[in-house]
Amino acid sequence: MAITPPDSNVIPMRPAPQRGLTHTTVVHAVADDDRLIEVAPVIAALERRGGFRQVVVHAGSAPAGTPATDELTFVHRWLGMGSGTPAERTAATLTAFESVLFEEQPDLVLVCGDDDSALAAALAAAKLTIAVAHLGSGMRSWDWTRPEEINRSVIDRLSDALFTSFSEANDNLAHEGVPVGRVHAVGSTRIDVLRRCEAHARRRAAWRLHGVEEGGYTLVALRRGDSLRAPGRLEQLASALGELTRNCDVLLLGHAATRDVLESERSTALLSAAGVRCVDAAGYVETLSLECGAGAIVTDSCSVQEEATALGIRCYTLLDATPSTVTLTHGTNVLLGEDAAGLRAALPAGGDPTPAAIPLWDGRAAERVADVLVANFTLSTVERQTR
Repeated sequence: MAITPPDSNVIPMRPAPQRGLTHTTVVHAVADDDRLIEVAPVIAALERRGGFRQVVVHAGSAPAGTPATDELTFVHRWLGMGSGTPAERTAATLTAFESVLFEEQPDLVLVCGDDDSALAAALAAAKLTIAVAHLGSGMRSWDWTRPEEINRSVIDRLSDALFTSFSEANDNLAHEGVPVGRVHAVGSTRIDVLRRCEAHARRRAAWRLHGVEEGGYTLVALRRGDSLRAPGRLEQLASALGELTRNCDVLLLGHAATRDVLESERSTALLSAAGVRCVDAAGYVETLSLECGAGAIVTDSCSVQEEATALGIRCYTLLDATPSTVTLTHGTNVLLGEDAAGLRAALPAGGDPTPAAIPLWDGRAAERVADVLVANFTLSTVERQTR
């Protein structure tokens, strides 16, 4: 007899007597500001519906300034996790996040992404039989040498509600035996933010600050600091970008994950000699403005691949594989592999960009996420209160 997987990983629990719940408590677990951008529309959508108490937990340390977009208004808890090996980061976050769960007693943990912090949050919740929802489920590169590939697969296995952003992700989960009732096609919440901010970003015209013409430059946005630290990598990158600068302007965008590498004296000298202009965008809107004005984008980030596809700008990815496969099949993304020599092809395309038409990338993904959470978790909370 075939065994049917259960519709949920969570064992129903009696509520603590002192709680007297009137709202469903949701803890949003994010690793960094990039993930905060993706979860922000969901926070806003749940706030509009009412009936939810929301707690935002950030794995990093509290910044000195304020968030750059008006939707990122607050974070309730900062875990202050630093660097370390994957095991060290996962263990430290697991312990810290478990303490938060004991204090907040949530009904649901919403996890965004595939980093070690996301894995730790999902593990902590699952071990306490708290429901887990995962934004960005079903994304697979099939490269098991990447730690994030392991993370995203495990998080999906632990999750009760799996929110997917494109149809290939649904197919991946079906192939892995995830019950169809747990999977919800919603689209990309990151594209929600892009659509809301796009007009403002274009008006900002951040490219003018760096003396380049709209559509006439290649933007390089690298976010994998570990790969840049590999022996000889910077020399290869500077050499390839130097060839590219003979044909177009090149802006290299600083990022928190790569800043320590790119701002070293040696790196600055190499890139400057290659004719590359290093820029440091002040927040999400300015970064988006530089993407909007680019003629081509070079990256190693899934988020940038998706934004380039939504904007219709040709994207060149310095990886052998990507979990955001829709950007290859329906979007503007091209895999160059990890050999930086391929960068010579990353020239501005010329002409007006044509945004890719990806189903459900319509700016309403967060509304669909909120509808699912209202339908599946507010009711269960009420039922537990009446037992």
